[in-house]
Amino acid sequence: MSFSSFKVFRSSLFLGMMFMLFAGSVFTGQTMAQATPSPTPPPIEDEDEPLRINVETVNVLFTAQDRNRRLVLTLRPEDIQIFENGQLQDIAGFSKQIDLPLSLAILIDVSISQERTLPELKLAATSFLDSVIRPVKDEVAVISFTGESTLEQGMTSNMTRVRRAIENIRFTPPAGYIGGRVAARIPGTPPISGRNQQVQGSTAIWDAVWVTSEEILGPAPERTRRAIILLSDGVNTFGQKKLDDAVQAAQRSEAVIYSIGIGDNFYDGVDKGSLRRVSERTGGRAYFPRDEQELREAFAQIQEEMRSQYLVAYEPTDTRLDGSYRTIEVKVVNPELQKQKVELTHRKGYFAKKEKQ
Repeated sequence: MSFSSFKVFRSSLFLGMMFMLFAGSVFTGQTMAQATPSPTPPPIEDEDEPLRINVETVNVLFTAQDRNRRLVLTLRPEDIQIFENGQLQDIAGFSKQIDLPLSLAILIDVSISQERTLPELKLAATSFLDSVIRPVKDEVAVISFTGESTLEQGMTSNMTRVRRAIENIRFTPPAGYIGGRVAARIPGTPPISGRNQQVQGSTAIWDAVWVTSEEILGPAPERTRRAIILLSDGVNTFGQKKLDDAVQAAQRSEAVIYSIGIGDNFYDGVDKGSLRRVSERTGGRAYFPRDEQELREAFAQIQEEMRSQYLVAYEPTDTRLDGSYRTIEVKVVNPELQKQKVELTHRKGYFAKKEKQ
């Protein structure tokens, strides 16, 4: 090949290579443009949209009964209205809540007043738990109390442990107790300290409810039904807490209290008023059986009620996180249900959360 021919060839080759490079760059640019879309501009925020920060959802469990005390199981959201501090709230959720996990505490009075009834109480309580507790979902704690509370079994789903804890509970007599609610000092024995004598011979019901609500049910997981079964005569003779303290602690932990009022010979010496107040203010009920059969019926009614609960949820219009107490009222607005005298049982209020520092 001559030099002139090589130059022509080289020129042609150069022009060909330049064309290929140009075409390749155009093709590559088109491909990259297709593969990499142009960035989407951020959406324009509507300035009229309210900014919601740390809005607390309030969940209220309730049951409905007609004039004959039969449970009403067909309520709809439009059948009720809910008020906080007298202000109507928008319902954010409404459902039957039989499937929610249950955290349950059994409080058993083992003072003098329960000496003769304790065996029946233990049998009925164990039978109740066997019927209610679902080992996979639910958990139970067992607490006994006189002037002080004893955690017999912490929260567990193991029913074998729960049965053993209840079986091991014993009547706790004060020093020198000789039966029939009579205590006497045995000759030759030194007296025990005044504090211990007072604790052993007394009943601190509200202390027991308070500590159970704060330390046992309070840490329970969210989206959990919490309940206390209180087995006592309701006669508080000792302790630092009052009935109102016990109610407020239960409300803070969102626990419903069901009371079974039992004294010596079942119906003797029961403070029905106190047990009704502590139960109704937390959304529960009080029962006063007069014999062993009625005791089992009371447990059966509690079991049925716990399986027939509704849950209504709302976001308060008062969004302040100030720890204040707010009243709750759920009303029936369906005229037909009003004619049937349907009554709703629910907790009477709650404490708002506090702003985190």
